[in-house]
Amino acid sequence: MRAVVLAEHGEPLELRDVPEPEADPDGVVVETEACGICRSDWHAWQGHGDWVDDRVPTGQVLGHEPVGTVREVGADVETVAVGDRVVVPFSLADGTCPACRAGRQNYCEGATALGFGPEAPGAFAERFHVPAADVNAVPLPDGVSAVAAASMGCRFVTAFEALDATADAGGGDVVAVVGCGGVGLSAVQIASALGAAPVAVDVREAPLELAAETGAAATLNADAVDVPARVRERFGGADVSMDALGSAETFRTAVDSLASGGTHVQVGLTGDDDRGEVDLPVDRLVQADLTVAGSRGMPPRRYDDIFAMVAAGQVDPGALVTDRVALADVPDRLAAMSEFDTVGVEVVTEF
Repeated sequence: MRAVVLAEHGEPLELRDVPEPEADPDGVVVETEACGICRSDWHAWQGHGDWVDDRVPTGQVLGHEPVGTVREVGADVETVAVGDRVVVPFSLADGTCPACRAGRQNYCEGATALGFGPEAPGAFAERFHVPAADVNAVPLPDGVSAVAAASMGCRFVTAFEALDATADAGGGDVVAVVGCGGVGLSAVQIASALGAAPVAVDVREAPLELAAETGAAATLNADAVDVPARVRERFGGADVSMDALGSAETFRTAVDSLASGGTHVQVGLTGDDDRGEVDLPVDRLVQADLTVAGSRGMPPRRYDDIFAMVAAGQVDPGALVTDRVALADVPDRLAAMSEFDTVGVEVVTEF
């Protein structure tokens, strides 16, 4: 079967023929209908993450935002059948560790990450394997299209968990979202659905325009204005901030935008410039009673909450999709991310 493979870090990705997956006793094989193209794939391609022992090895099949149809089921699987349409989280839990038993499958101690390690070849492929399918293969409601489900990917679910569970954003809160790529735009839409007033921040006009269309109460170009000062002037400061990119500059912009008692939630991962480390304004954290938290992914059990919001018309992940591409286009579309030459969410729909 065909798949997109990381041949060498930073060098063009390769479209190759690779062996067909086979179902483990607890797993299923899924035929890919759609898969989002995410900046985390770009980080993997660039070879980032060695500073936290998280560098993706060469030879890896990438792709971690899939939806598809189950074609083979392992003998021990109880809740998934051939023909089921499923969505799959990027963080594949084992379902047995203390974190899983506490409902925190996105922090599973034995987790593998789809598309980020040899034990879990990814979904930039015609088919892919899902281990522990009773935990990780989530049935897709009939009313949710493959493209919309793929656009949820890691970005929409990450933004939802970060704002709803980690930061507890709600009615009347001002939420400053710094970086309007896929996860930032998802956060804008989710914050609006939660009753908050999202303030979208970027240095590019195109994503700011899309943010305005998907629920932003205000948009700020960080190249044109002092963002923290403007947020304080217009809103009295943000109750919640999010760095959706992952750099020292975007982190500080987000934290400095907070009002007293505010919460910053970090979802963006750093690159070579910062290598996992940014400065904390410690004295201000103390003096202004600020909270800084991290958030990664979402427990599979919470998909039903998002599906309910989709059914009620509160969110529309598909509205963030700006292009549908073929599997062979993935190398070029990831390369475009190096120059921030993408807007919204791009989804592979031709395999």
